[in-house]
Amino acid sequence: MTQENAKKPVQLLVVDDDALALSALSLILHNSNFAVIEAHSGHEALLVAQQTPCDLALLDMHMPDMNGLELAKQLDAAAGLPCMFISGSSEAELVQQAADFGAVGYIVKPYDIQQIAPAVLAGLARANEIKRLRRKEIDLTTALNAARETSIAVGLLMGKFNVDRDTSFEMLRKYSRSHRAKIHEVASELIQASELFSAFSTMFAEQQQAHKK
Repeated sequence: MTQENAKKPVQLLVVDDDALALSALSLILHNSNFAVIEAHSGHEALLVAQQTPCDLALLDMHMPDMNGLELAKQLDAAAGLPCMFISGSSEAELVQQAADFGAVGYIVKPYDIQQIAPAVLAGLARANEIKRLRRKEIDLTTALNAARETSIAVGLLMGKFNVDRDTSFEMLRKYSRSHRAKIHEVASELIQASELFSAFSTMFAEQQQAHKK
């Protein structure tokens, strides 16, 4: 989907302590049909990000109150906001620092007007891919945890009722269906109940031991 066809314009947070450079970049982005919010410092950018949802931040690497890398870390922690960096230098060290952080793009001053919009769109595509991979990782972790809980619950049933694994799993599945619950949810409840009974068992044992003394 092109920027022109998007129902809702992409919201960009542009941060630069150089007022002229900030205005110039904002104008280029506005003319490319992006919605732009300006911030003149790192602290101002953090306040904006907390109040207004943005899709991507473009950060100057060198600002007096907070450098771009530090600001990017705070924006990621506070709002999960992906970042591109702006710099008057294309030195390998700076580019490597941006890459190591996980920046989705890098824009060098003075601006090449024809390259700004494509660079931002490429950065947005990269940011969306990272979000997709993170969601996939979270889903995989959730699935692994659910499988682990189910396996533990099946083992508890096997030990409690002296049945094999298939029978235990079938009973767990049947109970889950009859109560319209997911298997891993019932498994989690079983584990918690087992831990609770174990805790009470320990308490009673300690009490009995104390009475014997």
